[in-house]
Amino acid sequence: MQRICFHLRVRPDRLEEYRARHRDVWPEMREALREAGWRNYSLFLDESGLLTGYLECEDFEAARREMAARTVNERWQTEMAELFEGGEHADGQMLPLPEIFHLD
Repeated sequence: MQRICFHLRVRPDRLEEYRARHRDVWPEMREALREAGWRNYSLFLDESGLLTGYLECEDFEAARREMAARTVNERWQTEMAELFEGGEHADGQMLPLPEIFHLD
């Protein structure tokens, strides 16, 4: 099982909108993530716009490819892109941080 952590940057003027959209994630998006193997997925957002994501999966690259093939993900990413600095899809910006310690 891989543990993946990443950072993204939400535009500071769009923080509340970002939070609001995640209070009501589309059911079909939730199901697509589950089917693609995303487990224990959490997002954390600070007031500067720093977004930290964490998930567990068997194979992160395979899970990303599976999501990239889903039309619901394309719709979600397109709607959310304007909330991120740079205006790009978040999926392409998810660069895993190296894990240096894990207490089991």
